[in-house]
Amino acid sequence: MSDSPVAPLAVRAAAKKDRRAGPLKSFWRRIRKPLAQSRLVKATVASLLAQVLRFVHATNRQASGSTDAGKAYAAVTPAIIAIWHGQHLLAPAIYPRGAPLTAMVSRSADAELNALVIEKFGFDAVRGSGGREKANKRDKGGAQALLALKKALDAGSNVCMIADIPHGTPRQAGMGIVTLARLSGRPVVPVGLATSRRKVLEGTWDKTTINLPFGRRALIVGDPIAVAADADDAELERKRQEITAGLNEATERAYRIVDGRA
Repeated sequence: MSDSPVAPLAVRAAAKKDRRAGPLKSFWRRIRKPLAQSRLVKATVASLLAQVLRFVHATNRQASGSTDAGKAYAAVTPAIIAIWHGQHLLAPAIYPRGAPLTAMVSRSADAELNALVIEKFGFDAVRGSGGREKANKRDKGGAQALLALKKALDAGSNVCMIADIPHGTPRQAGMGIVTLARLSGRPVVPVGLATSRRKVLEGTWDKTTINLPFGRRALIVGDPIAVAADADDAELERKRQEITAGLNEATERAYRIVDGRA
């Protein structure tokens, strides 16, 4: 293998790539991990992101046909607000100010910034399971998060969960949100959110959508979905499908409104 011409070629290609990167990029590669671990840096970035979300919300007028969030949430509180991955970025800025909310966020390191942003809006964050943990720890973390969310519901607070599973099948609700509804006795409320100006990251698994300023926004709150405490496995699966359908309908309706197709 040492006599193969491929290895020297690969080495030369790597060296050439490093030279093209330049000193600034090489410096960034050396410092980005320590920066990512800095509490001060993370807090500063979270504050900036929260301000950006507030700006995007303020510069997008509410489109005709949107749900009045304050009235809708007041009618069902405490409830489990459900939203899809990749469609949730603007959600903290739209939630009514002063109303209590506890949101579930993954325990993965990548999701820590999301938790900090949520807290900048005055809401509580509960850390759920993370995809990089071992299975037994992940299950334990998920169970603890559900108990914390149930406690928040019992105290009268709405909770928010992203219904589909991280890096699973997008736009398909997992059993976690169904289980919380069964344990708590509180309904799941599907929520769709959209802005007319947006950037869709096509390469991401969930088609993450970045909401942009100076357009229209729509929020659709769907009909509450209750899960009986004595629901068997077949009923739980039926409710999972109902939540999936409700979320897809609310999301599609929000997009139709902002795109002028309603």
